[in-house]
Amino acid sequence: MHILEKLDNWNELSDYQILGVSLKDPIIFCIKAVVILIFIKFILWLANFMYKRWQSRKAKRALDETSGKFLMRVVTTIVYILGVASILSLIPALEKIGTSILASAGILAMAVGLASQEALSNFVGGIFIIVGKPFRIGDFIELDSQIVGTVTEITLRHTVIRCSDNRLVIVPNSKINSSAIFNSTLGDTATCSFIEVGVGYNENLDRCIDVMRNEIEKHPLLIDRRTQAEIESGVPKVIIRVITLGDSSITLRAYAWAGSNSHAFILKCDSFKAIKERFDKENIEIPYPYFNQIITK
Repeated sequence: MHILEKLDNWNELSDYQILGVSLKDPIIFCIKAVVILIFIKFILWLANFMYKRWQSRKAKRALDETSGKFLMRVVTTIVYILGVASILSLIPALEKIGTSILASAGILAMAVGLASQEALSNFVGGIFIIVGKPFRIGDFIELDSQIVGTVTEITLRHTVIRCSDNRLVIVPNSKINSSAIFNSTLGDTATCSFIEVGVGYNENLDRCIDVMRNEIEKHPLLIDRRTQAEIESGVPKVIIRVITLGDSSITLRAYAWAGSNSHAFILKCDSFKAIKERFDKENIEIPYPYFNQIITK
């Protein structure tokens, strides 16, 4: 009698339902859910394995690193969505939701319904970046003359840029697609550095130009961009021109070429120092504005 009462209590408990799932079926439900999770992990592991194997190959690749990482994120997102939908379809009360997610039309409807306009524009912007390739991972770029650095990552929503001070700037893809992009890595990486120095009106300009050119040409990062015809015709390696007759000085500009944007910056900084020290030795004046203040009692 006591045993029969326990069996009746067990049957009542097993018939109790939560969200349409009987408690007598949790083991089957858990097994199915675990199988789905294992399958998801296997697909992600396989995709990651194939991606790393593709990266290790030195042969010609159909996609570059930027496109590969972007596609890996898309694949990971889709696999997780399908996994969650499959688990939801195991619950009778949520079966319709899971089925709608699994359907392609359902996925599109959910994306449109849940995603905000900004998120969608960032996603589409990421697609445009991958397809148009205005820059890639590792490129040195400048956005709207404000953000300057190296591209380290391109995600579905944003692009990460590492600045020269090692800070990371996260820029939404939609903003990048509406910005002016200066790419110093795309195509020819050679960069012309403008080195401007002011000299006094009483100085001999030819002498000042010779001193400037001599100091700049000593720098190891300077490259020769002259054609053979220009070399034969005597065009100097560093061209220096008078660009401004200012209020107190004459501005000389040197056009010095370096192999990259970073090298051009170093060339410019070092040349300023070398020119200043050489001008001091040659007694060449670099004018600066000053004021005479008369104090009366």
